[in-house]
Amino acid sequence: MTGAALVVHGLTFGYPGSAVTLFNAFDITAHAGEMVAVQGPSGCGKSTLLYLLGLLIQPGAGRIVLGGQDTTDLGDHERSRIRAHYIGFVFQDAALQPNATVEENVAEGALYAGSSYAAAAQRARDLLDSTGIADIAGRRPTQISGGQAQRVALCRALIRSPLLILADEPTGNLDPDNAAAVIGGLRAAAESGAAVVVVTHSPVVAGACDRVIGLA
Repeated sequence: MTGAALVVHGLTFGYPGSAVTLFNAFDITAHAGEMVAVQGPSGCGKSTLLYLLGLLIQPGAGRIVLGGQDTTDLGDHERSRIRAHYIGFVFQDAALQPNATVEENVAEGALYAGSSYAAAAQRARDLLDSTGIADIAGRRPTQISGGQAQRVALCRALIRSPLLILADEPTGNLDPDNAAAVIGGLRAAAESGAAVVVVTHSPVVAGACDRVIGLA
């Protein structure tokens, strides 16, 4: 395990109009090479935490430092650039583009980050092959199973070799074989140097992580 990829200090957040403060001076650190599980009851803010860490929403207070860069006071354009280059997302709903092929869905993230199409397509094919689904590269999302779709979503998150991977219940709708494939992909990403933060209710997923953070 190497240095801290993500350092969060004093994170405070509550949705506008709500009397509930989900986070009050919350701290979290995730190191490169580490896989961290986040667990807690429904409504405690697990998914919101990922949106905050992924720079999709702004905290009320506190600092989020990613790869040594303090993102606290950055504007929307710079936050988007950081997401494009350094953060990968895997959600319970694979959220694939229905009119694009599997290969195109995976390659999209690299294109957004400025890669050439040839390089992005080759990287997409390599990732699909590594997760055992190279044979579906030309299919549309409506032509694949839910388990296959989640593996595609994992490949899409990995295509830029991100510094930070955020996964929200990535195995929640999967059978054991597909769940194992997704867990294995996340673990491999950590072993390659990413920091992985996984929101999960699954004891199997939590058991595959290096440590567990509990939210009340």
